[in-house]
Amino acid sequence: MQDQNFNKQVYHPLDSVEDVEEFYQAIRREKLTHKLAPERPYCYWTIETYDKSNGIRGGGGLGVLAADMRRVAEQLQVPFVLVTPFYPWESHQRMENMEQIDYHTEKHYQDFGFNFVDTVNIKTATGAVALDVIEKRLGSSRFLCVTEPNFGELYSGESGSDHRLYQEVSLGFGGYKALKLVGCRPGIIQLNEVATFFAAVARLDELVDSGMDFYEAVVYTRKHTLYTNHTLVQAAEATFHYDQFERYVFPNIKSTSVRRWLSDKFTDGMIRLSTPTVEIAELRSGVSKLHARVANYHDINGNKIKFKSITNGIHMRTWTLPEIMDYYHNNNILDKFDLPTIREFEENVNKISAEDIRHLKGLGREKLNDILSHRTDQYGNPVFIPRDAMLFDFKRRFVDYKRPWLPFTDPERLAKILQENNAHYILAGRVHMGDTTMFKKLMDLLHLIDSHPILKERVHYLPDYDEELGLGLSLGANSSINTPIVGLEACGTSWMKDIANMGILISTHDGGVADRPADSYLTVDGKNEAQEVEELYRQMDVAAKAWQNDFDLEYWIHKELIAYLDVISGSRMMRDYLNYLF
Repeated sequence: MQDQNFNKQVYHPLDSVEDVEEFYQAIRREKLTHKLAPERPYCYWTIETYDKSNGIRGGGGLGVLAADMRRVAEQLQVPFVLVTPFYPWESHQRMENMEQIDYHTEKHYQDFGFNFVDTVNIKTATGAVALDVIEKRLGSSRFLCVTEPNFGELYSGESGSDHRLYQEVSLGFGGYKALKLVGCRPGIIQLNEVATFFAAVARLDELVDSGMDFYEAVVYTRKHTLYTNHTLVQAAEATFHYDQFERYVFPNIKSTSVRRWLSDKFTDGMIRLSTPTVEIAELRSGVSKLHARVANYHDINGNKIKFKSITNGIHMRTWTLPEIMDYYHNNNILDKFDLPTIREFEENVNKISAEDIRHLKGLGREKLNDILSHRTDQYGNPVFIPRDAMLFDFKRRFVDYKRPWLPFTDPERLAKILQENNAHYILAGRVHMGDTTMFKKLMDLLHLIDSHPILKERVHYLPDYDEELGLGLSLGANSSINTPIVGLEACGTSWMKDIANMGILISTHDGGVADRPADSYLTVDGKNEAQEVEELYRQMDVAAKAWQNDFDLEYWIHKELIAYLDVISGSRMMRDYLNYLF
């Protein structure tokens, strides 16, 4: 999948047409230049980026969001630098005799249009490490990466390991030096999760080392740092020992006062990075309305941290079938900014016919089958989904709280739904390295499917899940299943792509889905899991029948588009960030 030239977008609903013009003229006329400019850009730090066309493969939604954030910045002409590692190794999976095998491939940044800039050094207790600085410019945005041959792969080692800390230190201190190397000073630093914390420490240390009073430097750094949290519970994050900081962190800090400040954040010789991160960042955001309300994070004094709600979005042009985007534009559903038209939006959505929906999804099915033609299932066989078949899918990271196994609770019930509705089910996702519990659940699930003749025929597991497969399933599936345990999903973005592509969403009321009322889609709820399973099967049957009935199909597609087209916009997300920051 290649990057495209994307149209500009605006947020909807807005107070007036004048608000739209004011926002975009501010960008066109560069009224933000006293805050953002090419030499003083919006600097977005992330340990993970998922952008296959640029050679960087992430592990899940965090990386997909980072890539979309850059694309949106490019389309809006926002001066933007995405600071991230370039990992020289990436993990893949294949199936052999019904067992998933992990393997690795080597990546070379030269193959993806990156240019070598120079090297920077970070320090450890045993000496200096040279990091290559590479960059790739795309319009007003650029990738700025640090890398070295032994850097390893994304999330290499345990979360609290020396190597993980080394990667995070390299990104923070090395990335900040890389920024200076290319002549940039950050107008704003956005810390995409706590793994990027050391970028803010590097900035604080530079200010103090250059002569600024420590407390003034803290105030300055705080006012220009945004921490975006993507997880709900502080206790789930990694901890590091003081001696690890002595070996990897403190050698990179010049200021005694900064080192003392950081040392004070340890409790019993241990530190969680969220503790100093929420202190060094005055601006803090959660990634959905629900997440901002319930995220359970506390400062060093035990006070609960308040987060600003800025729901994640997607880059519409990347994730939506081009013919569907043309349809939205030609029928005055989306404006030139690729967002809902200010006037007559709902009226025009309600004019979408079942005939048009089926035609466009048929084109999406063709795209999906093109992608599936070079993929294989759990048996090593190619998969082809007929155009007239119903297709359900589950496509997201394989982690326990997302419950990929939920539809298989009653195999006979699932088989009956699939057989009666000429339906197939595609299961796609990645188990994180080292998650032995989830890996076993996946293997058990595959053996369950293998033991049932109907499921074996109609359920397809596709290993090595990536952007391309995720896109294809959004384009070609009729209905997507999203069943996280309520209260554990921060946002999620896979469901956004399904709605953009006129799919029927079946979901629990969690994450970004909960930005809108529960009757905006096919809701899975219940007082316990058994009730949720029953509701899931009922809603799968409702979705399948809707694709066989013009009135029902139009009803659900209209309802979803009216409720969510503005929510899922990456440009709305960017505007919300700019308004919050400035």
